[in-house]
Amino acid sequence: MIRQVGKWGQSGMEVRQVNQCPIARLVSISVTVGFLGAPFLCAQTVSERPQELSSIRDNVERLASDALEGRLTGTDGIRLAADHIIGELKLLGAEPLPGVDNYRLPFQYTGSATDAGTTLRLEAGRELYWEDGGLVSALSFSESVEVTGPLVFAGYGLVVPETDGFSYDSYATIDVTDKIVVVLRYFPEDSEGDLRSLFSRYAGLRFKASAARQRGAKGLLVVTGPRSPNAGELVRMTADTAVADSGIAAASVTGAVADALFDLVPGKTLGQAQQELDSGNPHVAGFDIPGDATLNAKVSRDRRTGHNVLAYLPPTTGARLDKPYVMLGAHYDHLGRGENGDSLARSDESGHIHNGADDNASGVAAVLAAGRELGTQVRARGIILAFWSGEELGLLGSADFVDTSPVSMTQVAAYVNFDMVGRMRENKLTVQALGSSSVWHGLVDSVNETFRFDLQRVDDPYLPTDAMTFHLAEVPSLALFTGSHADYHRPSDDADTINFSDLGRIAQYGAAVASHLANETTPPDFIEIERTAQGGQAMMRVSTGTIPDYSSEVDGLLLSGVMAGGPADQAGLQEGDIIVELAGQSISNIYDYMFALDLLMVGEPASVVFLRDGRRLESELTPLARQ
Repeated sequence: MIRQVGKWGQSGMEVRQVNQCPIARLVSISVTVGFLGAPFLCAQTVSERPQELSSIRDNVERLASDALEGRLTGTDGIRLAADHIIGELKLLGAEPLPGVDNYRLPFQYTGSATDAGTTLRLEAGRELYWEDGGLVSALSFSESVEVTGPLVFAGYGLVVPETDGFSYDSYATIDVTDKIVVVLRYFPEDSEGDLRSLFSRYAGLRFKASAARQRGAKGLLVVTGPRSPNAGELVRMTADTAVADSGIAAASVTGAVADALFDLVPGKTLGQAQQELDSGNPHVAGFDIPGDATLNAKVSRDRRTGHNVLAYLPPTTGARLDKPYVMLGAHYDHLGRGENGDSLARSDESGHIHNGADDNASGVAAVLAAGRELGTQVRARGIILAFWSGEELGLLGSADFVDTSPVSMTQVAAYVNFDMVGRMRENKLTVQALGSSSVWHGLVDSVNETFRFDLQRVDDPYLPTDAMTFHLAEVPSLALFTGSHADYHRPSDDADTINFSDLGRIAQYGAAVASHLANETTPPDFIEIERTAQGGQAMMRVSTGTIPDYSSEVDGLLLSGVMAGGPADQAGLQEGDIIVELAGQSISNIYDYMFALDLLMVGEPASVVFLRDGRRLESELTPLARQ
């Protein structure tokens, strides 16, 4: 048997393929520094050269090419990406998972939701009827059903459990059983400080729909009040990726339709009703609106099938260790042409292919490279190589795998995630989710003695990446990351921006961590960490144009960039600035920043204090409404 000599990436040696001599096949080793002068051959060889594994650069360039059109989940582009990944897995000798005969594991999701002709009819002495899609539109999570009942106005439709002696219930004084509830979007506009932050956490429309349904309502109508951002506009029907609807007929109506409803209420206008509520006074009561309404909500959902790609490197020893699997994973989907609303493309980039070289062709290439190295090593545990789809739509693929996997999560010793690992700067590698096990700090430091990265340590496991899925399943997890940047979720995230030499080092670092996990007798323990509450509805209604840098733990919020022409740019902020105060709130971390966002009001300047080269500076930032 021919074995690899030296460590991949350190000696400059790249193993293209490793085979056993009895099969009499060629082993080709390419050398970039003087270590071997010619390929090694087995005693018997054949003249036909086998197909070679792709290099890290080749994998990134292939996955981030225009031919794959941005790898949006459910498209031909991502199917081509899966074909390429499976081809690489076969070449490195990885098998389908135990008990599975295919590398592709399907999952169901809602690719898009569109209004299919929702109508609203009101009988109140005369008939009012709206069917134009520009006046009434189903919400993406609505049940497709026709319901009839009296109308009742329930303010902002908020239900806030008691917190520090304060509670708020829009339904406290009204009966909504078998009625259609009219509510305002967002939360009381004039509320301030902690109260405003508290309201925002319960202002999501799915939460409002659930609150109405649990109190017996048949339907829900949402209107954006005249004192709110996007006043009078319909709620944009975004893709709600949950397969299940909310169990209630739900639609949004324009300000003009709402005004017609309020014309039926003596001495009350929509604007007056909102102003009474906007102080946050919990004693402002709802009221009936005369007449019976019929809401016929029609939602067309595009049910689609996505595919994760999974492969397995079986153990090479006869050891029978507790929790016999170690997983390495990366998501391989991206944004397509940015059509699902998560694009940060500038106006002149709209509709362009988002190639996602760093996000996350870099992670896929790193997992493949790590798998190649692990495939040559002794393994007491099996290695699962995972490539997730649907991450950009809400961690869909990894979540489905955790729920339906042929491998029980109780048998997984640990999970290591690679997401955006291609843009290393100043030798800084962020290692996240360290708090999920007591072994992580010691292990990552021990492995780093060889690599000498400037490790940026983050204990928090609740991250917007697939590692969080496994933490929620009580699997000790790590996440590797090299930081955000101005090309994030833009068409400019191309292969020529990748730092390939350091990407190779990161792949090797991850392989070294996994090798230790695969051979350590005792698997890592799991530590459950209480989830810190994060920013609420303000994150969905306010845009500041900042791009946080998650790769450094500084006292404040470090910016890796700002969106051109956005509020932060206009306020004079730039890459490298550290925000330490916003709207009078001190900022020590990303969570403080999210809380402060809840205090901002669209169009109203807020003080922002930041550090630049050690100097403390102050400016005014005026948030925009997020569409």
